[in-house]
Amino acid sequence: MSRAVLYEEFGGPEVLKLRDVPEPHAGPGEIRIRVAAVGLNPMDPAFAAMPELAARFKITLPSGFGYDFAGSVDEVGQDTGGFTIGERVYGGVMERAAADFVVIRTDASEAIFHTPEGLSDEVASTLYIAGATATAALAAVDVSSKDTVLVGGAAGGVGVFVVQLARLAGATVIGTASEGTFPFLRDLGAQPVAYGAGLEDRVRACAPEGITAALDLFGTETIETALALGVSPDRIAAIAAGPTPPGGARAVFATAAPPESVPQIAAAIVAQELVVPIAATFPIEQISEAAALQAGRHAHGKIVVTL
Repeated sequence: MSRAVLYEEFGGPEVLKLRDVPEPHAGPGEIRIRVAAVGLNPMDPAFAAMPELAARFKITLPSGFGYDFAGSVDEVGQDTGGFTIGERVYGGVMERAAADFVVIRTDASEAIFHTPEGLSDEVASTLYIAGATATAALAAVDVSSKDTVLVGGAAGGVGVFVVQLARLAGATVIGTASEGTFPFLRDLGAQPVAYGAGLEDRVRACAPEGITAALDLFGTETIETALALGVSPDRIAAIAAGPTPPGGARAVFATAAPPESVPQIAAAIVAQELVVPIAATFPIEQISEAAALQAGRHAHGKIVVTL
């Protein structure tokens, strides 16, 4: 037997249970990974809490939990293409990462990458969804050194990647956040502004020559502010405003990121060009507490669960 986090009913973090389950094994074209760490994303507790959202992604009960993981290969099936036992890997699997073992296909139908030397499992487990989403969002509006970019929700799990990748591209970054996160954002290279009523005036004061692009990582406030400041809709992207964001802004999903983008982020971390702030780490036995912190959306950086 092995362990996996499951939920048998929809609800808050309290529905997540660590259960004994049959130990999975790798078949042809598959590898089995002993999971060392799971990086949480906002969608993880959202799937468990919202049946309509789960249905959109074909998630049915009972369901596993978690998407991003890191660990090491401990079982190899036939025709697996370049993976060996003991090799460290990271990637993503829909709603089954929080488990002792993950079985994954190696034919590129699922996300799996080799972990470079110098990258811990805890950090590697945070990379796939947030890194791919950040890359896709920046690519959607073609951010360059000529831009002043407004980033809504800049202190969140995707925001920390967006801010740093935009800065690496040479852009000026203004990030919305609560005032308690201002020192955190300044350390990442962003100029912070408080979200909420009056945001348009505060952004105008920060960037008197105007902003040229915007990325809304939480809701629609940044979209509306960017439109009011004259930014073209084709230079505004959103990741959490539904399939048709207001004002003609672009909806962005992690699947739009180029395959090489996440390994490039991993390499930048190893080269100390980019950092991944980990807000909190929990053992798998405290999965409900970890999910509650993630669902609250107030953590500065990523939340990691260890096994």
